[in-house]
Amino acid sequence: MDFKSLGLGQETLRAVEDAGYQRPTPIQEKAIPVILQGRDVLGCAQTGTGKTASFTLPMIDILSTVRARTRMPRSLILTPTRELAIQISENFNVYGKYHKLSMALLIGGISMGDQQRALERGVDVLIATPGRLIDLFERGNVLLTGIKVLVIDEADRMLDMGFIPDVERIVSLLQPIRQTLMFSATMPKEIRRLADKFLVSPKEITVAPPASPPDMVDQFLVMSTVRDKRKALCLLIERQPVENALIFCNLKKEVDELSRSLKRHRLSAAGLHGDMAQTSRMETLAAFKEGAITLLVATDVASRGLDIAGLSHVFNYDVPIHPEDYVHRIGRTGRAGRTGRAFTIGTPRDAKFLKAITDLIGHEIPQGTLEAPVAPAAKPQVDGEVEEKTKAKSKTAVEPEEKTKEKPEVAVEAPTATAKERRPGRSNRSKSKAAVKPKKDAPVTGMGDHVPAFMLRPARTAS
Repeated sequence: MDFKSLGLGQETLRAVEDAGYQRPTPIQEKAIPVILQGRDVLGCAQTGTGKTASFTLPMIDILSTVRARTRMPRSLILTPTRELAIQISENFNVYGKYHKLSMALLIGGISMGDQQRALERGVDVLIATPGRLIDLFERGNVLLTGIKVLVIDEADRMLDMGFIPDVERIVSLLQPIRQTLMFSATMPKEIRRLADKFLVSPKEITVAPPASPPDMVDQFLVMSTVRDKRKALCLLIERQPVENALIFCNLKKEVDELSRSLKRHRLSAAGLHGDMAQTSRMETLAAFKEGAITLLVATDVASRGLDIAGLSHVFNYDVPIHPEDYVHRIGRTGRAGRTGRAFTIGTPRDAKFLKAITDLIGHEIPQGTLEAPVAPAAKPQVDGEVEEKTKAKSKTAVEPEEKTKEKPEVAVEAPTATAKERRPGRSNRSKSKAAVKPKKDAPVTGMGDHVPAFMLRPARTAS
């Protein structure tokens, strides 16, 4: 089946063809005709299967017939993260290039002024995170009574991030007669409850078992100690044909530390997490997509919705605490028919998290072997220099001790005896050697050819 048989308009088909897509994915093949019929849809599909295009393409056709009004958007797409919202807006720009649809992106970290002005002009498509949308609604900048199509994307992620109360409030502000589309990678009971509340006689579409990893991704588990995790990661990066890679950490602090460590190893790396300013996050993500950065170290803020063309590898530096996040992380590679590789670095402490992952996906992760972790061989000169410095340091620490043992027998004995006689109260540790005096013409080891005059004077006796 091709896109022409799905019922899309000519302008949309031209945009799809320009983007280089020829055949729809299973979720697109099943969802697009139903959405064009105006029915509610509950879609469950694993990450990387083309869910975004499955609702953006029919929405463009539906919205192309009527113009928007001031402060009253005609459609609303709710997303859990800013990155996913940006990704969806980029898809609308690609697929809607032959339509005159206006769009506004309401996310945190960006000045409200531009967003308010966009709403004043009127928008056809409103893409928003729940928090920023509620802020603008309470300020009176947006009215939601004109929404005809509502999309709740990554609903399970909304649940994980605690956005469900905000979503329920937003939905309560909409007109009850509307078309609602809900997409989720997993379908827990809470999401099912929301679907029953928000959707009317929905068409359920499931194209893969919930929380199943993509078939195009080769998975590997590498065991290490906590201490050697960074070295193990460097060794994997060195040995794998990495074109570009996402490296996932559980903590924001770990993202900063690991990205700095990779930079010290002269690798092209940058960090991405929720505490960064939105402009920095957008610039970093854009640089990674353009190839200016090879390794992007990130928290799970990058595990949903990001479509990085040709991403070759995913590294789980930390085993995810929630097993569903494992599926979303490795789903960033192996997309659009391409193959990918995902490596998870586990430690003995991660046993219960690894078991939860295997229980979820239904099989063990193939375990690879890793030799004793070492620093990347790509920089042997650095390691060699460190080794030589270590050897030199050890040698320096021994030599003075040997010289010190020789000196008391030759050059230091006479002053020691004199010092003892001047201070009779001090310990008499060199009594047996106190009477030894250097000869006048004898060379003094360690002092050169010149002997100081005070060492040739006869010792004074105590009165």
